[in-house]
Amino acid sequence: MRKAVFGLCGLLAGAALSGSAVAHEGHDHGAPPPPQVTTLAPRAEAASADFELVAVLRDGILTIHLDRFADNAPVEGATIEVDTPEGSQAAKTSGPGTYLLPVPFAAKPGAHDLAFTVTAGDTVDVLAATLTIPAAPTSSEKQAPAMLAQLGGLRTDLLAGILAGLLIGFLAGALVMSRRRAGALLVLGSLGVALAGAPQGAWAADTQPPARQPPARDAAQRLPDGSVIVPKPTQRILGVRTLVTAAGTFAGTVELPGRVVPDVNASGLVQTAVGGRLAPPEGGFKPLGTKVAAGEILAYVHPPIGASDLKDLEQQGYELDQQIAIVKRRYERLSAIPNAVTRREVEEAEIELKGLQTRRARLERVQREPEALRAPVSGVIAAADAVAGQMADPNTVVFRIVDPGRLWVEALGFSPDAGRSGATGRLPDGRTVALAFVGAGISDRAQAFPVLFSVAADIGELRPGQFLTVFAEAGAPRTGIAIPRSAVVRGANGQPIVYEHVSAERFMPREVKTEPLDASRVLVLAGLAPGRRIVTDGAELIDQIR
Repeated sequence: MRKAVFGLCGLLAGAALSGSAVAHEGHDHGAPPPPQVTTLAPRAEAASADFELVAVLRDGILTIHLDRFADNAPVEGATIEVDTPEGSQAAKTSGPGTYLLPVPFAAKPGAHDLAFTVTAGDTVDVLAATLTIPAAPTSSEKQAPAMLAQLGGLRTDLLAGILAGLLIGFLAGALVMSRRRAGALLVLGSLGVALAGAPQGAWAADTQPPARQPPARDAAQRLPDGSVIVPKPTQRILGVRTLVTAAGTFAGTVELPGRVVPDVNASGLVQTAVGGRLAPPEGGFKPLGTKVAAGEILAYVHPPIGASDLKDLEQQGYELDQQIAIVKRRYERLSAIPNAVTRREVEEAEIELKGLQTRRARLERVQREPEALRAPVSGVIAAADAVAGQMADPNTVVFRIVDPGRLWVEALGFSPDAGRSGATGRLPDGRTVALAFVGAGISDRAQAFPVLFSVAADIGELRPGQFLTVFAEAGAPRTGIAIPRSAVVRGANGQPIVYEHVSAERFMPREVKTEPLDASRVLVLAGLAPGRRIVTDGAELIDQIR
């Protein structure tokens, strides 16, 4: 009995060591299994130069998604006739670019040939596709108990080695026991070895319920090769749009820092000529953003008059009143005896009287009338610093008037010829604006030349002092593919990539080399061929799919 037990312990030890040797670190026994791909519902795809069509079968209904091939936009208001094994049928509209068709024949597994006749406006096209219905599974695999198959995250061969080690301990303890107990332990050990070496499928009972197949669901997913599967309904939600690439020759571009400045011919300042106290006009001060017309009164300035100045003005008034009274008396006397005096004396007295009266009226006006501040140009009040009762010094800027429809952009460049043939501006929020060359200075400013551009069109909410980047045409022409900036995203390694629309629901990332072209486009120099469909809208969202 002792010899038999020792022999069996040796065999079990060898088996345990061999199992651990297979499982220890540092050995590679093949590539890991690929990640599980979510099952998609049965579908058929077809494409032509005008349309791209995806038909998805679910619950006996064929949902047809129809898009334009070039830009991936849904085709609305189309008529679709489908030739099926049961005859020709018309699909009904369910939404923008979505059409429904009942298909009873799809209950039978196998390949079904379909022909879609699409009529959209003046375009008529026929798309052929094959809808494959898989056969239902006849049997399912039986699984081992979860507690034994995934105990602590270990594999089955490791569990068998651990069980064999435990049995070795039990059998070694039999050496110090009686023969009757040793025989019983030997029987139990043999049974344990047999159970440990049994195949995994033998652990499952015949009464184990069959495993259910996961329901088919159209979910966006990234495949092991890096491509991304995006079902058509998800593309509609993400707003995916594409562009067919084309090669061309474009002028060189330089980036210049710039800022928005008002047009000097359509802006002005409202300043005080003399110091005084500000007073509002009728209706009050105009708030910011109010449109004003040229010559409109915006404020009044009451000049301060000291006590000594006021006394001097009163004294001048008394003297003028005396002179007016004397001249008036003389004029009346001369007018009463016209035959005794000449006409010349009467006219001189009359002129002198009118001059004194005018001086007296102006002296009163100086004391009573304030200075009126008027708008020099028509536009919008861009800045205001007016408070009732505020004391303003001479040349104080009270209002700033700007015409938002006439703005300039001042950029700093290293060549006075930059932007003469064209330029565009890009704001920090991504908006772009077309610019036209106005002129360039010849004096250095921060080791650069100031270059002026006019804003070709009013894009709204553009304000003076706003910073932007100016892309001015300069340098030798370049050859490449122009694509929108929104099409380029950063990959995991920092390399710029674009997503190519290789099939109706599959997108493949492509690494590219780009250079700035203008405010809204970049130039692809390598990594992309002409005639490919790339994603222009929704590339950032596709890149986040895992």
